[in-house]
Amino acid sequence: MIITISGPAGSGKSTVGKLVAQKLGYKYYSMGSIQRQIAEERGITLLELGKMEETDKSIDEDIDRKQKEMGNKEDNFVMDSRLGFHFIPESLKIYIDSDIDVRAKRIFHDQLSDRSAEKNLSVEDTKRKIQLREASEIKRYKQYYHVNPYDVSNYDLVIDGSEMTIEGNADAIIEFIQKTYKGKSKPRQYG
Repeated sequence: MIITISGPAGSGKSTVGKLVAQKLGYKYYSMGSIQRQIAEERGITLLELGKMEETDKSIDEDIDRKQKEMGNKEDNFVMDSRLGFHFIPESLKIYIDSDIDVRAKRIFHDQLSDRSAEKNLSVEDTKRKIQLREASEIKRYKQYYHVNPYDVSNYDLVIDGSEMTIEGNADAIIEFIQKTYKGKSKPRQYG
């Protein structure tokens, strides 16, 4: 089974994805980590990279190709990716949402662990940058793929992680898998 986890920045999708993978004994991949690495290599912020991607589709195409290849060649993994649901359509598609104020606080405090080159001056500054980044992503993904990753109708399960713990989110996903698939692997469709 392939599980793709999407959601807005700061929703907890990476942390939840790692925990779900661990609990299931699956591999874990993060497209966000790849994006952060590209930004850091170029000495720019994620927001600046997003603006570049609006006019240079090649950055997105490299990441998209990797997702498609993994979806066609591998099984039993969890991937956090804004567009994983689109590039691996046979995956179990999870969306983790969270209130923007909660997300801004998480990202602001995460920067203290030096997770990215992005440095925000305040929670409000973080919130503003989140909104700009999401607007850039919506514009880009609609233009390139005719899809909005924030449209919850794209997903099999939607979780509001604003109040839930990481463990609670992971447990909700595993419970959904158990109820929906009763321990059977979701059928794969190679193409």
